[in-house]
Amino acid sequence: MHILIRGGRVIDPAQGLDRHLDVWIADGKIAALDKNLPLPPAETLRVIDARGCVVAPGFIDMHTHLREPGFEHKETIATGLAAAAAGGFTAVAAMANTQPVNDTAAVTEYMLQRAAAVGGTRLYPIGAVSQGLRGKELAEIGSMHRAGIVALSDDGMPVMNSRLLRRAMEYGAMLGLPVISHCEDQTLAAGGVMHEGVVSTELGLPGIPAAAESIMVYRDVQLAALTGAHVHIAHLSTAEAVDLVRRAKDKGLPVTAEACPHHFTLTDEAVRGYDTNTKVNPPLRPAADVEAVKAGLQDGTIEVIASDHAPHHAAEKEQDYLTAPFGMIGLETTVSLALQLYHEGLLSLPQLVTKFTVAPARILGLPHGTLRVGSTADVTILDPEYELVVEAATLRSRSKNSPFLGWRLRGAAVMTIVGGHIVFERL
Repeated sequence: MHILIRGGRVIDPAQGLDRHLDVWIADGKIAALDKNLPLPPAETLRVIDARGCVVAPGFIDMHTHLREPGFEHKETIATGLAAAAAGGFTAVAAMANTQPVNDTAAVTEYMLQRAAAVGGTRLYPIGAVSQGLRGKELAEIGSMHRAGIVALSDDGMPVMNSRLLRRAMEYGAMLGLPVISHCEDQTLAAGGVMHEGVVSTELGLPGIPAAAESIMVYRDVQLAALTGAHVHIAHLSTAEAVDLVRRAKDKGLPVTAEACPHHFTLTDEAVRGYDTNTKVNPPLRPAADVEAVKAGLQDGTIEVIASDHAPHHAAEKEQDYLTAPFGMIGLETTVSLALQLYHEGLLSLPQLVTKFTVAPARILGLPHGTLRVGSTADVTILDPEYELVVEAATLRSRSKNSPFLGWRLRGAAVMTIVGGHIVFERL
């Protein structure tokens, strides 16, 4: 299909571009960017009126859990990629905590083959650091790299063995793979189900102290300094951890970081209703930590916004707070929640677009994140004023475990284009 996107505000941080332009897409590529492009002759032409909208490079979610293989009752690659498209994402990076774990080339190849069969949003597998996520022996990093992984992570399970993580970082540095770290001291966090503080004490729930995160962030920063490897800190949630990343950057260390919408939107006060959809890891934190995460996003300490999409079947989340699993879905709400930062005046639209495009593309080494002429036509169109009502019935994800059900959000992705094909639209 040939597509002409008319009159939108084209924001492409990779080119330093922020202008009202037309975008011409032909043969799956960005063919032209200019004002008032003429209608070229084409047998199949779609003209899209993007006035009032932002036209951006395709958004990338570098932290998702698609559950397949092994946990298809929670999510499948097909339903996960459909949810991603509806959320405005043209590419997602899928974590390794499947069953079997993505710790071999065979699992990597299976995920890529399933995604190719499904089509739509692109899938980039992340390989495990350790075999079975057990933190004892390294996974088959070399063969997974050849098969197509874009990063290494045991996310969902912290790598407590510093020597093992050092070796993984050395392999990562050699192969050009970032190591994505779930920073949690399991000995401090053991048994905890929410942030340790006033609210956990009042609710009688065991807590996870903020120090469980910052201690491990400090260790991983030190390992980055030791190995020269690129360490990416997943889902930052505490003020101290944000400050540690900021100081690492000031020293020029190869450390990057991400934040998730629930950690800059909700506080631990949300747990008072015992809604298990608020049970996440790392946990929701107090207001001071939320403000620190926002400050980190604003000053560039935190380069990426990611969903940490973690689907669970309703029966699992309907257990009591102590036994329900950690995690909430996020692919279909992340962009809208992030747009609240723009409406609050904390981030400009170019800053926000950067955190979903050129920043994750650069960290993962992906050939995306720009609308440069000749590049693959992955495009996300945003309407900052679109009213999105989060309803379980309209979510594409197989699971519905979101604390944002019933929320009215200002702004959403209204069209998602992958390789020149429209894979989702609200326009």
